[in-house]
Amino acid sequence: MRVYDKLYIGGKWVEPAEGGPGDIEVIDSATEEVVGRVRQGSAKDVDTAVAAARTAFETWSQTPVDVRAKYLRDIGAALTARFSDIATTIQSEVGSPKAFAEMVQTGLAVGDWENYASIIEGFEWETQLGNSLVVREPIGVVGAITPWNYPLYLIVCKVGPALAAGCTVVLKPASLTPLNAYILAEVIDEVGLPPGVFNLVPGPGGEVGGALARHPDIDMVSLTGSGPVGAQVSKDAADTVKRVGLELGGKSANVVLDDADPTAVAMGAVFSCFLNSGQTCSALTRLLLPRSREQEFLDAIMAEASQVRLVDPHADEPDIFHSLGPMVSRSQAETVRGYIQKGIDEGAQLLMGGAEPPEGFDKGFYVQPTIFAGVTPDMTIAQEEIFGPVLSILTYEDDDDAVRIANGTVYGLAGAVQSADVERAKAVARRMRTGQVDINGAPFNPQAPFGGYKQSGNTRERGRWGVEEFLETKSIQLPV
Repeated sequence: MRVYDKLYIGGKWVEPAEGGPGDIEVIDSATEEVVGRVRQGSAKDVDTAVAAARTAFETWSQTPVDVRAKYLRDIGAALTARFSDIATTIQSEVGSPKAFAEMVQTGLAVGDWENYASIIEGFEWETQLGNSLVVREPIGVVGAITPWNYPLYLIVCKVGPALAAGCTVVLKPASLTPLNAYILAEVIDEVGLPPGVFNLVPGPGGEVGGALARHPDIDMVSLTGSGPVGAQVSKDAADTVKRVGLELGGKSANVVLDDADPTAVAMGAVFSCFLNSGQTCSALTRLLLPRSREQEFLDAIMAEASQVRLVDPHADEPDIFHSLGPMVSRSQAETVRGYIQKGIDEGAQLLMGGAEPPEGFDKGFYVQPTIFAGVTPDMTIAQEEIFGPVLSILTYEDDDDAVRIANGTVYGLAGAVQSADVERAKAVARRMRTGQVDINGAPFNPQAPFGGYKQSGNTRERGRWGVEEFLETKSIQLPV
């Protein structure tokens, strides 16, 4: 069992402030055993960490780009050396099956540091515009609040570009999955990042996250999380008028046009909803089928879905497309089962799965992968983010109707279009009010911006856009 009884502040492992809230127990989502224990910080620890970050900012913000880039590469290399350790940790914390934990959870997290190093080396930090010198500068001290579903990668999506930009960071990781954040802190300490540039304070969202959002010496708070948490952080930050970057939830539509091939559509339709057991903010949880060809597509999708199986995250299951682990926690499993029952109660047609616990799993927070047909746009399962392996299938009449349904939620994080005609797909994609749209299963691009419209947030992460989120713009007027 991993035990961390200290916080990482000012380049040192320090005891939490006296009177802290105690320990976080980390539960293996498959075995329900305690696999780790972490001391929680408090608002007092946030004060100490912010002071260390503020002091470090004066030097780090002036550190040459090539030096910052080397640190980023060193961190990436040190994380790569602990690849297996990270993957195993996330298998336990999140419940991600082994192959997914290695390829996605860990692979993306260790690889992105090189991306940010390269970005800042080629970044245009100053631009001459007439008699004005337009300068991009780091915003300052950043409070990063991160979720549990892709815990290390989403930490990297904030910490990496913030450090690259010249900011200093205080990180509050998700309480359900703090162990991977400690591995990052150990690596940062190992590579010798200057004291105070990175600080780690785990703890309750209401206390530690709230203290970061309210703190007058935090220049920006960056959150990935749910809509209600994002709203609360915005309120907490309002009095100090700091920048707030929010990457929130989604209810993303996968629009299948009437010229698409059912076999080509089926795998992507299932995988894009069920990946990481549905615990993905950009999961394509609403599948929109043309009414004229509904049964053809349903037959192909159900044939594909029949291959999906629940697995032990620690077992050697190489098929990432059909292997699902448990939910991250008992509470999350109960929430998802509640949504499934809601779908049944509201009259959706249950094609697969259900609200009952799956057979053969006496331990672990498992939920049956579930598919509903006959879903109408007004149903709860078509409007609210479930964050579990639940696919809602809706039908539409024509392209205009498909776009109307796709845009008919408060969210706008992701989407997809399937068509034999790429130009037609692009035309539909342009009308979707969402931050990113995949066409015909196009691969994930970590260099492209990621973020949402409407209640899915207000920020863009990844690539150069991720770095720009942590920059201020200054105009220096020169004499003529």
